[in-house]
Amino acid sequence: MVIWVLRSRDSVSPDSKRMCHTKIHMRAVITVLGKDRVGLLAGITTTCADANVNVLELNQSILQEFFAMVMLVDISKMNCEIDILKENLMKNVAGMAVHVMHEDIFNSMHRI
Repeated sequence: MVIWVLRSRDSVSPDSKRMCHTKIHMRAVITVLGKDRVGLLAGITTTCADANVNVLELNQSILQEFFAMVMLVDISKMNCEIDILKENLMKNVAGMAVHVMHEDIFNSMHRI
């Protein structure tokens, strides 16, 4: 989901009705890695749903006995802080390596 923010243009006269649109993405990247077991995906998606986080894209692989997943999620309507989401994910999929990172931070870390 994309949030649209309306801003007045500096070069436009104050009485003008014209506005510009700025896209603000409120997305995060969630990764989960560890030993595969029954119910992992259910635990992850239930935790996201409880936090009002919508799954936009999901890529998962089972590599022999290992589970690897990357999700792009919409956090624009999330009902908790991102750290709380991570804590809840770690509780619901105990023993797994869980990372939750805002998209802006993720992109900054991977920019050359």
